[in-house]
Amino acid sequence: MRLKISLASSSGNYLIPYNYNHILSAIIYRKIADLDLASKLHFSKDFKFFTFSQIYVPQFKLTKRGVVSRDGKLEFYISSPNDELIKSLVEGHLENTEVNFKGDNLLVEQIELLKRPVFKESMKMRTMSPVMARIKREVNGKLKIWDLGPGDERFYESVQKNLINKYVKFYGDFDGDRWVRIRPDMKSAKRRRIDIKGNFHRAFMMNFEIEADQRLLEFAYDCGIGEKNSMGFGMVDLVNNRYDEI
Repeated sequence: MRLKISLASSSGNYLIPYNYNHILSAIIYRKIADLDLASKLHFSKDFKFFTFSQIYVPQFKLTKRGVVSRDGKLEFYISSPNDELIKSLVEGHLENTEVNFKGDNLLVEQIELLKRPVFKESMKMRTMSPVMARIKREVNGKLKIWDLGPGDERFYESVQKNLINKYVKFYGDFDGDRWVRIRPDMKSAKRRRIDIKGNFHRAFMMNFEIEADQRLLEFAYDCGIGEKNSMGFGMVDLVNNRYDEI
């Protein structure tokens, strides 16, 4: 299931910092009405099975300090294969129609449950938050985390392995074809350097064509692809998908 959250500041020209993943993550955890579920997810060291998008600002201006929303409005999306989590987030936003965004109270103008697209075994997709894929690499005798880019075949091997692992962890098993073919549109690939509380992550926005078992594609749509989905990485959508309210 997927939600669109629309927020608004009481004043125009509202500044949004370029690195806000930890801010949105905190908002999500605080809005889970089921406190036991929120605590379980927050302290889990395993997959958390949700992802969220970048912030979208309808009327914006770029500055050195961040993006300025001219009319104070901003939007983002949350997606998860865990229906109970999505329902609890809806309940949390309805119980309290404000969120704390970097110390400011923003009004939750609207929360929308989005219509699910029709899935096929081959689809064109785009990222709504950058995809992170990494490997461990030995440097001077020590294993270090190495970020991969879409020009490296290991990027796609990592995404495929991660997707299968998440699916099996969530559903308990997967009895289909585990092959996932991703053909990137390299012209669309753009690197993003995300700072999360002093830790820098290299990830990529891109369009791509993907072929896989339909169940894996639906799970990728719900859960995200690549690593650190619950910190705002790897959310995907169909290219040219138009959301309609249910």
